[in-house]
Amino acid sequence: RVLPNEFLTFEQIGIPEHIIPLLQAPKGLFLITGPTGSGKTTTLASLIQWINNNRQCHIVTIEDPIEYFFKSNKSIFTQREVRVDVPSFAEGTIRAMRMDPDIMLVGEMRDLATIQAAVTAAETGHLVFGTLHTIGADRTVERVVGVFPMEQQDQIRIQLAGTLSCVISQVLIPNKDQRGRSAALEIMVATAAIRHLIREKKEHSILSSIQTGQQLGMRALDDALIDLYRRGKISSDEVLRYAQAKSEARERMGQIEGSSGAQAEMQDAIQ
Repeated sequence: RVLPNEFLTFEQIGIPEHIIPLLQAPKGLFLITGPTGSGKTTTLASLIQWINNNRQCHIVTIEDPIEYFFKSNKSIFTQREVRVDVPSFAEGTIRAMRMDPDIMLVGEMRDLATIQAAVTAAETGHLVFGTLHTIGADRTVERVVGVFPMEQQDQIRIQLAGTLSCVISQVLIPNKDQRGRSAALEIMVATAAIRHLIREKKEHSILSSIQTGQQLGMRALDDALIDLYRRGKISSDEVLRYAQAKSEARERMGQIEGSSGAQAEMQDAIQ
């Protein structure tokens, strides 16, 4: 796996500044999601590095393997590797809570025990970062709840609604010019309305809340894809490959092409 030699900036990744107050929060659950190879580790490392440069914290990471080595700036790091320092993500997360951390990074929330430990850590006054292999904020909520037995799902919904602060869901797409890749980010900030939807089992309505919350820095995945297409970064084929509403995405790309054609004709007329 190829990793950058340096931490990327928020501008390079495409993370809005609206996310910064969430990184300054004393507690919460901050999830980075996406398929394997979508850049979750790089995004997560950039968020943690921002905290390292701006907050005085004790940060404990549980990773498999350790991919980025953090040098202490304002924060102090304790990095633990699964099967080397701790037997599992779940055990590492539970043990980390006894190390007086301010912030915890759980490299992969892959099973019930790990998810339960991460949610508990967020409830007890820690800012917890974790990753999941899901696409979309609504599916992320469904995945977290679905891991638990039926009789525990109502309880985990209440816990999740109380602790979740943000979900960044991303895909990494080859650029049109074959030089590098661009990240399309769906960003959900857990507002009171979204917390209510989680408690009331209405994950299907989360996307609508994301689309109406742009002033809070929220963005749907399809909007991010269309923005990259408008800027000439990615091809229409890539948009349709990852878009959730393909027919609507096709229509929006047609409008962009139409508007570009009209502008070109106007420019020719002026000349």
